[in-house]
Amino acid sequence: MRTRIAALALLSMAGGGEALAEDSVAQIQVPAITVTAPSASLTVPSAADALEQINKTPGGVEIVPAERYLDGRATTMKDMLDYTPGVWIQSKYGQEDSKLVIRGSGLSRNFHLRGVRLLQDGSPINQADGSGDFHEIDPLAEQYIEVYKGANALRYGAMTLGGAINFVSPTGRSNPGFATRFYGGSYNTLGEQAAAGFSEGPWDAWMSLTNLSSNGFREHTNQNLTRFNGNIGAQIGSSVETRFFLSGNQIRNQIPGSLTQQQYWTNPQQGPLANVLQNTRRDIDSFRFANTTVIDVGDDSITLQGFVKSKYLFHPLTFGVIDNNLLDYGATAQYKGTRQVGGYRDDFIAGINFFAGTNSNRQYRNNFGLPGALTNDVTEQSSSVELYGENWFYVTPTLSIVTGVQFNWANRSLTDNFLVNGNDSGMRTYFEVNPKIGALWEPRKGLQFFANVSRAAEPPAWSELNPSVAPGFANLAPQTSWTAEIGTRGSIGPTLGWDLSIYRSWVKDELQLLVIPNSGGAAIAVNIPSAIHQGVELGLNGTFMERITGRLALTYSDYRFDNNPIYGNNQLPGAPPFYIRAEARYNTPNGFYIGPNLEWVPQGYFVDNVNNPAFMTAPYALLGAKAGYTGFKGVEIFVDARNLTNNMYVSNVGVINNALATSQLYNPGDGASVFAGIQARF
Repeated sequence: MRTRIAALALLSMAGGGEALAEDSVAQIQVPAITVTAPSASLTVPSAADALEQINKTPGGVEIVPAERYLDGRATTMKDMLDYTPGVWIQSKYGQEDSKLVIRGSGLSRNFHLRGVRLLQDGSPINQADGSGDFHEIDPLAEQYIEVYKGANALRYGAMTLGGAINFVSPTGRSNPGFATRFYGGSYNTLGEQAAAGFSEGPWDAWMSLTNLSSNGFREHTNQNLTRFNGNIGAQIGSSVETRFFLSGNQIRNQIPGSLTQQQYWTNPQQGPLANVLQNTRRDIDSFRFANTTVIDVGDDSITLQGFVKSKYLFHPLTFGVIDNNLLDYGATAQYKGTRQVGGYRDDFIAGINFFAGTNSNRQYRNNFGLPGALTNDVTEQSSSVELYGENWFYVTPTLSIVTGVQFNWANRSLTDNFLVNGNDSGMRTYFEVNPKIGALWEPRKGLQFFANVSRAAEPPAWSELNPSVAPGFANLAPQTSWTAEIGTRGSIGPTLGWDLSIYRSWVKDELQLLVIPNSGGAAIAVNIPSAIHQGVELGLNGTFMERITGRLALTYSDYRFDNNPIYGNNQLPGAPPFYIRAEARYNTPNGFYIGPNLEWVPQGYFVDNVNNPAFMTAPYALLGAKAGYTGFKGVEIFVDARNLTNNMYVSNVGVINNALATSQLYNPGDGASVFAGIQARF
């Protein structure tokens, strides 16, 4: 009997496989990543297979192997995706709460998520209404990440302004062995992981248990997160594989609240007194079960998926206590194949997605962190059906014309169970057709040029339709957009690699979430009739003198109103026009590495629609450094130092029509910090 055990940990082999080839064109990464080719899995492709598939996309995409971020502190989405051009993500406070913006999606969002579909192994993490949170994403329990910007996410049936991010789990075939990871550092941060995996004949399994605790940079930001992730796969002959995924999360996060500008400049570490007295926090208990089954049919394949997710949220805020019980479920089917049409190669994908969910949403007065009198009780029901298809017609072996379309039906139904203040029950139905056309030219291996035009549509989420401070159906239209994109990606051996996308989006009825003055952070949504989003996403990497490696990710964003009757062509508030991440590293032959890194926002940005310069954020530059040693067999060590000069800076903001001195909009970034960790694999 031969049993193999696998796991994840610091600098783990998560994603094991052959080196993502030096002439890889789908990502910018440093240093080059070498992994060991595992036994093939139909349900969870290797990173190399995923790279081959994503390279067929005529637009901005990237594969992020876990090794890229596991050489340092790996606790937040920012840690995972910070070197991905076009992705701006900043931690709000703690591990779980972040602000994510891709091509202007979620630009005004300072809680929850909109405009980007998060997936775990191909099935949604988002709630059925399209909103989402980050608490189910464990950076230590991923093999690699697929990033699809904009309509390039049609691969999964998603057509949103921001696209989709798919987090892919290790398996017992890709990660055999036991592993442990221990790390800690500033703000009493302490994290642990134990992981294991094995494969035996047609069976394999992988599991991970992690815990993270921290006091946080600011007052009232204590957190404790415990997560379990695992999967079991079974091969049925050589053409069928089924895999069951299971995850559970217990999240306990204190919430300090945003600061006024004066509070930020006086003491960025403070939590407003109201938040401390009312014990504002977010407590989440969630469970997720999913299955993926893949059936190979000659050169074609059928993928069937189903999932169910439950979440309990207890969420005291200064304006009240939110108490939610959520149950989401769904099923998807996808057929992928290849044919000869008139003597030309033709590849295609066709699929259907069904998502549904019910949220029992109760609200109470906040009695020092405990629920007081009931103020609202509604049942929110969401459902959607997506029919989609994408086709690659190869005019020549190096030139493909890519066409696609998504048909999307969405329903929102509200039942008011608290009639003291009237009956807010109602229903909305949305139907959208979203086409796409593009071209991909690959004149040589390791060099691609692409272009595409696409439409996206996003119905309002419940936090917009039925905001906590104004219960009932808001009169909101779905957000729609047309996007044109051109770009190139490629490499010249190991010396230089690049990834460049240039896009422009014409957005109608953009959903903007505005902070309500003196509400303790509550917000209400409006439609912006017309807006322009445009930008440049550039990634570079290189190797110099054999031992020095470097990488750079630059995101330039220009988001603005389009001849608005009130705001003219003002900039849309919420994110910087430039965001730059850069790193250089010296690598020795015996496994030691060291090097500096930089996070740079050279220009501040507005926090309000009137573009009042008095309340703009300030530019900043953060210097960091990483060092580590990989020379011990099965043991790896790292040190990760951040913001070495202890600069004060604003990590992210809420947005408002017209900022005042009393507007609580600013979320400070962390001060100087150092983290260190060790991983053992055996």
